[in-house]
Amino acid sequence: MTGQTSSTQTPRRIVVAGGGPAAHRFADAMHARGLEGWQVTVLTEEAHLPYDRVALSKALTDSDVDLTLGSASMWDHDAVALKTGERVIKINHAAKSVETAAGNTYEFDELVVATGSDAARLPIPGAEHVHVYRTLEDVWAINKAIAELTEKLGRKINAVTIGGGLLGLESAAGTEQLGATPVVINGAPWLMNTQLDEGAGQALGRLIEAKGFTVHGGVFPSEVLSEDGQVTGVLMADGRIIPADLVIVAIGVKPRDELFRAAEGEEQLFSLGQRGGVVINDYCATEVDGIWAIGEVANFGGMCLGLVAPANTMAEIVADRLHGGEATFPGFDTATKLKLSGVDVASFGDAFARTEHSLEIVYADPARGVYQKIVTTDDAKTLLGGIFVGDATPYTSLRPLLGRELAAEPGAYLTAAGGGDAPETELPDDAILCSCNNVSAGTIRDTVNGCGACDGNAPVQELGELKGCTRAGTSCGSCVPMLKKLLETELTKSGVEVSKALCEHIELSRQELFETIRVLELTSFEEVMAKYGTGAGCDICKPTIANILASQNSAYVLDAGRGTLQDTNDRALANMQKDGTYSVVPRIAGGEITPKKLGVIAAVAEKYNLYTKITGGQRIDMFGARLEQLPEIWKELVDAGFESGQAYGKSLRTVKSCVGSTWCRFGVQDSVAMAIQLELRYRGLRSPHKLKMGVSGCARECAEARGKDVGVIATADGWNLYVGGNGGATPAHAQLLAKDLDDETLIKYIDRYFMYYIRTADRLQRTARWQEELDGGVKHVEDVVVKDTLGIAEELEAAMAKHVDTYVDEWADTLKDPERLRRFRSFVNAPDQKDDSITFVSDERGQMRPATAEEKTRASQQPVLIGATIPMRPSTPELDKNEV
Repeated sequence: MTGQTSSTQTPRRIVVAGGGPAAHRFADAMHARGLEGWQVTVLTEEAHLPYDRVALSKALTDSDVDLTLGSASMWDHDAVALKTGERVIKINHAAKSVETAAGNTYEFDELVVATGSDAARLPIPGAEHVHVYRTLEDVWAINKAIAELTEKLGRKINAVTIGGGLLGLESAAGTEQLGATPVVINGAPWLMNTQLDEGAGQALGRLIEAKGFTVHGGVFPSEVLSEDGQVTGVLMADGRIIPADLVIVAIGVKPRDELFRAAEGEEQLFSLGQRGGVVINDYCATEVDGIWAIGEVANFGGMCLGLVAPANTMAEIVADRLHGGEATFPGFDTATKLKLSGVDVASFGDAFARTEHSLEIVYADPARGVYQKIVTTDDAKTLLGGIFVGDATPYTSLRPLLGRELAAEPGAYLTAAGGGDAPETELPDDAILCSCNNVSAGTIRDTVNGCGACDGNAPVQELGELKGCTRAGTSCGSCVPMLKKLLETELTKSGVEVSKALCEHIELSRQELFETIRVLELTSFEEVMAKYGTGAGCDICKPTIANILASQNSAYVLDAGRGTLQDTNDRALANMQKDGTYSVVPRIAGGEITPKKLGVIAAVAEKYNLYTKITGGQRIDMFGARLEQLPEIWKELVDAGFESGQAYGKSLRTVKSCVGSTWCRFGVQDSVAMAIQLELRYRGLRSPHKLKMGVSGCARECAEARGKDVGVIATADGWNLYVGGNGGATPAHAQLLAKDLDDETLIKYIDRYFMYYIRTADRLQRTARWQEELDGGVKHVEDVVVKDTLGIAEELEAAMAKHVDTYVDEWADTLKDPERLRRFRSFVNAPDQKDDSITFVSDERGQMRPATAEEKTRASQQPVLIGATIPMRPSTPELDKNEV
């Protein structure tokens, strides 16, 4: 171990070979620990300051973007020197010096090698004509080539990316943004096979193809074809030729370990890994004293990984050791998250369930590209890993809990299955919240409370300041939602008012955003982001903005780019089920239906082999429809007078009713007629969360109205109005708002109540929780809705009247437009192809149900059931092994 020298001695010389992210992090770590007694010289062959290689996709589409890491002022320190254009070509270990290609020699007391890796290249004919994806110069060259080829050929060019891993997909997405037609070639049968199992890879493929990408999987390229130096296509091993005007190879990286390889006739001093990289011990030292290795060039436990988290950890460990510490490298954190707009993918821990006796709890909707898997120990308690595709919402809260007991049963964290939020979990202090920078939850809490990382130990109340002090969330950014949540929790405990910013892209709260969109009459996501947002948005602000836009106008919810903003159910206009099919729920207002219409539902269910069930809200649900069958089913229902029941939306679901005074000898009011009137009035009303209503014809409460968001109970003198009731995991009884109302007043108050809730509630907040958080609770609601203390009653009523006047049925609207119908195809490239992976069997009651895993053929090997413990096939090796 090397300790720090005193300030009276000659500074010890540290030379860093390499100028990438790992080198920058080491210099920064030395700076943070104190440079007294040290002289750090960083030698980089590139002409730039160290830059964020993880964000190269930004530079591909914007040549002017600045990816410089940290503050350039760090290099102005007297004890730190950055030498650009200096590539180290030789280590003289005996003389303790390095030589550069420019002919310069630098002596060292400690040498830190951070040379990183090179882009792997294909050993096939024509490889000299391809582009790689590794440096700023590489992506600038791709940007320039696409522009020049587009102009030269006078058409949209075909940009083929070879490699279906993280880098490959990001580069392909970049070519699409630059106006090219993106094509992906992947040697493995499914995309991102290094990080995803087969089920997840197939779901990702659906998402990618839905964005207009063409994917060729399971076959390797054998030659890049060209004429007169211009690429014309890619010849595949199976004889196919894929047209191409430009080819990018993004198949991974190989360690740049040439400095450690002995020249001919010299003794081999350094041990090298089987697949390259210099072997290091658990404190990042090589076998030669005073020489360390960090980042992609370092081989630990037989592995070299091009991920930012382990590189940063290694850099911190070496800096700690040089300052007399005893830090050790814990091993590689292989968690990854795809940075591709509109495609949510994350993987962490033992994602392939290689741990003995591990369980896999899976939810899959392959047709819509949603796949969620949690891997646990055999007692279903300890989290071992997970994979999320299409909806990675649980990733941020689960990743810090890796190796710990879950607070609830694993299936509760599969949010796509239940439609709700993951269980609340308070992170232990030693849980790593930001793995890229190894920042624990305890460090965050200490910093927020004024005893942590910031100068002067002052309390931190802003997310940006917290990120700057702790470095948490400054690399890949996947931990930022959890970081924000922890910040707000700690501030609330301290009595500090918490920011209500919707997310890191929108500083406004949902309520402020709603009012802004309403007042300015904004009609698109792009308009909202241009005025009040930053970046491309996220899985928080996108569906929220889509919901707000839908609640303020009656435009078709999937048009004008709004389809990509929606949650999965809204995109399909149907409810996804665990077997990859959908359920169809037509509206049956008030539960009243004619025998003829009952016959239509029966005929449709029999024709399409659907499972039928009476729901808790007095509707008939038909399960088992494939994606491409939905429009066919809708047409038969619409022709018979049905419309969408919007069981898929954050909107009004049902108005439950008893039979009331029409039939019941106890009924005092016509509850059925009132329920129908209310359901037809509020149908299609988009809101922060789903809405349910109930109307009971007497105090016996057979419609269970007080368990609904709005409940109406008949009295001899009119109607009693109850608000804020919810079922679910935290049930709440509705509270009395007003008594003995006539029909007109009742509807007027409900109009006001719903509109006030829609305008002021937070995203995904039920009416019960919204009322609890209002200052004054139900009394405040009474002041606004009944007494009109805010003077907005007429405005709220007018907004509801606009909704009622402009309502259109989404099923019928879809059927009118061939372009809209294109969304409902199982296979983009084969619209007539049926999805035969979905299998049904008849149960003992004569109803259709999804086949169990054992009942399906073993060919697909795809788990689809929540709670199913299904062994996954091991990943097929491919070229794309290491991604930055």
